[in-house]
Amino acid sequence: MDIRRIDETISVSPQLTVEDVSEAAKLGFKTLVANRPDAEEPGQPGMADIEAAAHANGMEWVYLPVESGNIFDNDIERFDAMIRQAQKPVLAFCRSGTRCTVLWALSSARTEPAQDIVNKARKAGYDVGGLAPRMAQQAGKRS
Repeated sequence: MDIRRIDETISVSPQLTVEDVSEAAKLGFKTLVANRPDAEEPGQPGMADIEAAAHANGMEWVYLPVESGNIFDNDIERFDAMIRQAQKPVLAFCRSGTRCTVLWALSSARTEPAQDIVNKARKAGYDVGGLAPRMAQQAGKRS
């Protein structure tokens, strides 16, 4: 399991297995978020199985599927609302962790300086510098 901490509220990861969920719970994660559509790729674990494992381990489960490369404003709004309401810390996963990081970056741009977001993502191993124009569009949008 390759968990990458973005900040004190959220970490991201590539695809998790059912077995990874219990380990994530032992590490203290309270909410598990799937940003990957079910059956996006042959052989990926079923989301129903991961959801069951999350509940069995006392974690909140949130399913916010987003197609890779197709993140729209309504996806950002849903992610933003989720991250504000979720029990923390949150562990979000997708195929590589990039999609989750992009959603976090665009959501966070509503209240945080873009350079802080870029720096946090970089420390976690993700480059979101190319999102600067979209982050600027998100500034101040939180409802």
